[in-house]
Parts: sequence; C-alpha cells; structure tokens
Amino acid sequence: ALRLLWWQAPTLINPHFAIGTKDQEASRIFYEPLAAWDADGNLVPVLAAEIPSKENGGLAADGRSVVWKIKPGVAWHDGKPLTADDLVFTWAYARDPATAAVTIGSYKDCKVEKIDDLSVRILFDKPTPYWSDAFVGTVGMILPKHLFAAYTGAKSREAPQNLAPVGTGPYRFLEFRPGDIVRGERNPTYHLPNRPYFDSIEMKGGGDAVSAARAVLQTGEYDYAWNLLVEDEVLKRLETGGKGRVDVVYGGKLEFLLLNTTDPNVEVDGERSSLKTKHPAFSDPKVCRAMSLLVDRKSIQDYIYGRTGRATANSVNGPERFVSKNTNFAFDPAKANALLDEAGWAKGSDGIRAKDGKRLKLLFQTSINAPRQKTQAIIKQAAAKAGIEIELKSITGSVFFSSDTANPDTFPHFYADMEMYAFSMTQADPSIWLLQYVSWEAATKENKWQGRNIARWRNAEYDATYNAAQSELDPVKRAALLIKANDLAVSENILPLIHRAEVSGVSAKLVAPRSGWDNDLSFLPEWSREA
Repeated sequence: ALRLLWWQAPTLINPHFAIGTKDQEASRIFYEPLAAWDADGNLVPVLAAEIPSKENGGLAADGRSVVWKIKPGVAWHDGKPLTADDLVFTWAYARDPATAAVTIGSYKDCKVEKIDDLSVRILFDKPTPYWSDAFVGTVGMILPKHLFAAYTGAKSREAPQNLAPVGTGPYRFLEFRPGDIVRGERNPTYHLPNRPYFDSIEMKGGGDAVSAARAVLQTGEYDYAWNLLVEDEVLKRLETGGKGRVDVVYGGKLEFLLLNTTDPNVEVDGERSSLKTKHPAFSDPKVCRAMSLLVDRKSIQDYIYGRTGRATANSVNGPERFVSKNTNFAFDPAKANALLDEAGWAKGSDGIRAKDGKRLKLLFQTSINAPRQKTQAIIKQAAAKAGIEIELKSITGSVFFSSDTANPDTFPHFYADMEMYAFSMTQADPSIWLLQYVSWEAATKENKWQGRNIARWRNAEYDATYNAAQSELDPVKRAALLIKANDLAVSENILPLIHRAEVSGVSAKLVAPRSGWDNDLSFLPEWSREA
C-alpha cells in the first residue's frame, strides 16, 4: 500500500471542478492528461503517442493549430476505449459556461475537432505560441464521454462520477469520503507495462502541515506528506527521527505580497475595494517602492524558509529562459523613509505618518500558518520604523482560500490594504501566470471575485506587452516580451517575496519523482519503494 497524507482534504474528484491543489491531486490518481511537465519544464507524453512538433507535423507553421495523437490501446477503468470523442467532449464540457468549470480559461478560446479515432486537431483563431494548455498538466485531465455526457452544463454537478471517478490512471477508484479519505487499487490494465508498483493507494486528509511532516519523518506512519509549509528549522528537527526525508522541488510557486490599488474602506454600489476607488497610499508608486524596501526578504529566507525558499524580486522564477535579470530587491529603511517624505506622508507626534488628515495605518491579512505569521511580524516591525502602523489579520486557510462569494474574508475580495499568499505557476510557461496582472482580469463584485487580478493593478503598457507576447511566434522575442511584463508588474503593487519550493515529506525508501511544474502526483505511475 502507498499511504499519502494531505493536510487539506479533497472534497470532490472532478479535475474541472477542483478548488485548489487538494482536489487536483486526488483527481490525478485516477484521471490523466495528454502530456505532463517534467522537472525541467519540458513536455512528456502521458496519454499522447508523442509531443506535437513542427518536425512530426503536429504544429502548424502559422501557429493556428496543433494535432495531438492519442496513444493506442488505452482503456477507461470500466474497459471502454479512450478515443478522440473523449477529448472533444472534455473540451465542450469545460468551455460551457453553464458547467462552471474552473478550467474554462484553458478551453474557451480554442476549437477541438476529431480527425480520426486516435487524433484531434486544436484550432486557434490567431497565432498561438502557447499551444500546450488544453489537455496538458493540471488543467488537462480528460473525462470519459460515455459517463459524463448526460451531465453537462447546468446538470454537471449532479454526475455520480464527481465523487466516484472512472479514469485511465494507474489506480482504480475504491472509496471516497469527502474531507477525509480517498482509496484506490492497482489498475491491472494500465497502459504502461508493469506499472504502477503499489497494490493500493490511500490519500488521507486533515490535520496540519506540522503533524503531516511528523507522520512521515518521525513516526513513519505515512509514506508521503504534501505541501509542508513549515519552518525549515522544524523540518530538520523532525528529520532526525530517521523515518523519512524532506524533498524539495523548485518550479513556479511564489509567496508574494499584494498592495491594494483600491480602497478597502470605501464602499461603492455595495462593493469594497472597488475599481471606482483609489487606495489613499498605494495608488502612489513612491509609497509602493517604500513598502518594498521595508521587506527584509533575505531574513525571511534565512530564518523562516531555509532550503525551502529563495528570496526573489521576480514574479516569474522559471524556466530560466523567462527569468528577468533586470530586477533586484533591497532592505533599506532609510531610503523607504525618504520616499515616504517625498510622497507627502509626514510623521506625527506619535511617530505615525499622515497625509491630508489620514493616518498611514494599514490592515495586512494572510492565512494562518507559522511561516506567514512570522513573515507578517518581520514586515510590521520594519514598517513601524518608517512610521507605518500595521494591523495584522490571520484567517483560517479553509476560509481565506474558499470560493464562497458571500464571504468577505476570502483573498479575492481583498478587503485589506495588504495581503500575502502563494500561488503556483503550474505550467512551464508564464502565459497563464502573467494573466493575473492584466486589467481585464481584475476581481470585482460583477465577476463574483473570480478575476485573477487580485490587487486590481491596472497598467496599459503591461496589457499591451502581454497581448503582444500572446501572438509572438519567435521564441526569443516572446521571452523578451514576457520578461518585460514581469518587470512592469513587480515595479509597483506586486511584491514578490520568496520563490518557494514544493516541499514534501518522503519515507526513507520511497522513490517519488515529482515536477515543480505539475501536480505532485503527475508521475505517480513511477513511484516505487526500494527493497
């Protein structure tokens, strides 16, 4: 048996409804995409016979289409064959607004047509250099048409398979108790020979990151623990138990601080942090730069994250060809004070700055976990020396990261002046990642706070640069445009803090290949235990 511990428990097993990583990972046990991203950010086939290229005729010279060929002989867990009809169906299912799939963005702007039983063509309405989105990685898992066809659009949430998956993956479904446990058994007809290596799999949910780390590293109760957002000092202490090791994989996960461009304390038409308002402090680039200079990223790296995170000034931290060399960070309270003076925020008799009768008092929120609370404390202490009063707010993770549109404490509502959290760039290409800074993606009441742009930052030059990159087929010119977009984003209200590793606890004899660009379980068929 392979025993996995996820301290955030999955609540459903449909990858197109996955609310966060926990549901994606549970889905990846049973469902598969055409291709996955490896540790170096390269595409490798899963259900595809090969990766499309110009050489094999898969990629059109004009960038407007790609042909995918399906590996022959793949069967669903109920014995039915995987065919092109399943891909066409998955595309139609995900792009239908009535389905309310979280993956709609990867499917709505393309058309998928069947060529024959084992191949499809994806058509784009313009040259598309990033063609490997649909059917790839975390958003690419394919559903069986014969089981979901009766549950599309408005009926999509009624499908029995949302809780009892039938996929093509290495394990067949046995049991699911939402918020508790997922169980599967070895798929005897899996399309890779002699895989998987375990007879059964169990994904247990609940607890917290520290107890999960302890259950693998110290007690050996579990083989694998996910997302160990724990200070490195604690992890090193637990590793002395000798039952396991900490495994660190870098991809595109970023811990960052957002400075609200809108005013969270003013309500317009029933909406706080409205685009119709401007933040009294952070609408001034000088104040944003001052706040960046008050963040001691090096200390946060050294004393909190250790080997599990690197201080960074970039939003995009990989693959290497997309990483900017133009940015830098510094901890300089004296310079921050000078910038605040220039911006007209003068210190009062109590040492707190004010301008136009308004005190520079800021609410700084994040989710509850030890590294984040310690980071908050470091930033608050430095800000106080510059005459900024910061009130700290910590919200339970299940609330902060909830999709509940009625809850004002979710991170997309951003009813605070500053907020901190982490996101993962789950493709080895920044195209989707950098969408979170375009103006049309601003999170608002109108779009039920589903927009990716949480800071509500808007910059016409950024929008134009991003759009130019979306149709630039020359890879060198495109990389330069994406680097420019990164540089524009981090120059104002977006403050990168730590390029975080994907940190897991792995039992001493478990061989668990992973990629920082995909699900933890993207290479699950290759997981094994040394004798």
